Amino acid sequence: MKLSTTIRYGTRLMLDMAEHNETGPIRIKTIAQRQGISEKYLEKIVRLLRKAGLVDGLRGPGGGYVLAVPPESITLGSILEALQGKVELCPCLGEPEHCEKHLYCKTRMVWNDINATISSRLHSTTLADLRDSSCPVEPEKVH
Repeated sequence: MKLSTTIRYGTRLMLDMAEHNETGPIRIKTIAQRQGISEKYLEKIVRLLRKAGLVDGLRGPGGGYVLAVPPESITLGSILEALQGKVELCPCLGEPEHCEKHLYCKTRMVWNDINATISSRLHSTTLADLRDSSCPVEPEKVH
């Protein structure tokens, strides 16, 4: 199982915003430079995050993007769901009727347990948790 580039970059975008939340609106160009990610890719991601109500955009001079809610209220699960949809290891967990074996599948319970564990961790880890972690901070890129 792999996380998509959209999820990884979207999480980095949101964490960057949480780390610089006090400075006011942030331009996509600034985040792109700090994170080493294409502006065009981040623009696509930020549209999905705005639609989900996690990010607000402010127009005009001094405009940019801000978190729509505090970093303590934004979980990794909410970011992932905004970018990809519900967390499910396999389709039969969300829509069992799509699998003819769902009533007697011996592996379905294991996938369900693993899925529940992953979902629980994603929905209990916030941007504030990541922002405040003791992981070494990468130096800002100078351009």
